[in-house]
Amino acid sequence: MQTIFVLVKCELGKAYQVADEAVQQVEPVSEVHSISGQHDLLMKCCLDDDADIGRFVIDHIQTLDGVRDTFTMIAFKAFS
Repeated sequence: MQTIFVLVKCELGKAYQVADEAVQQVEPVSEVHSISGQHDLLMKCCLDDDADIGRFVIDHIQTLDGVRDTFTMIAFKAFS
């Protein structure tokens, strides 16, 4: 399992709509948080080991209505 975090910039007034759509329609999205700063949302996504991260972001996140830009971070190890 690979974990990635996608920071999302949304069109003005669309952050809640994008968050709702991501949670309901994009299965690998496990969490969506509204955040402050340069981005509007932080999405945690859990992908299969053989999944193409770039293709996933382009096909499933960037195509959500209201998404203006994304920045993807790949997580290597979770500490608890």
